[in-house]
Amino acid sequence: MRVDIWSDLVCPWCYLGKRRFEQAVAEVGVDVEVVHHSFQLDPSFPRGTSKPTREVLAEKYGRTLEEADAMEADMERRAAADGLEYHLDGVHMGNTVDGHRLVHLAAERGLAEAVVDRLYAAHFTERRSLFDHDSLVALAAEAGLDADEARAVLESDAYEAEVAADGEQARALGASGVPFFVIDQRFGVAGAQSPEVFAQVLRRVSDAAAG
Repeated sequence: MRVDIWSDLVCPWCYLGKRRFEQAVAEVGVDVEVVHHSFQLDPSFPRGTSKPTREVLAEKYGRTLEEADAMEADMERRAAADGLEYHLDGVHMGNTVDGHRLVHLAAERGLAEAVVDRLYAAHFTERRSLFDHDSLVALAAEAGLDADEARAVLESDAYEAEVAADGEQARALGASGVPFFVIDQRFGVAGAQSPEVFAQVLRRVSDAAAG
């Protein structure tokens, strides 16, 4: 069963949605082929720079910095309930196109899952940067990619078109945010739904394929 997932590497709900989907897959016991797709929440963010997430949230939602801190604390609690360890105090936001380009490279090397998980953990748990080449190369190597190849990709325009095409495809499918899942190229699921909701869709698709 093919599952296409659109996400952004700095989206806390995307990491959480991925974990909940994986819980559902394990519960239902189906074999899935996951295809990761890029989606940038803020492609206008200047590349190579970053800004504290609490400031980004405050500006985006018209909140005080203290209210933004409370939002992040609530997100940490939600993640912990699903077995994820978030440390959001001090986390920065930035342009994610370079991280997404490495995911495309990883897909060609059969390492997309490992690279996506490594980048999520680096950002949300370890507070490591996804916005400079040295950090990204180190993380890519930790996930199994060749460091020299990863750096060569980052220093070129490789996979820029693929990242853009992923975003266009998501919008064509009606996705205005992420995570966004398309299961068996027929059923769309928006948001970090509960494992139970994902399991229902997986069973429905599995039953339809069997019958």
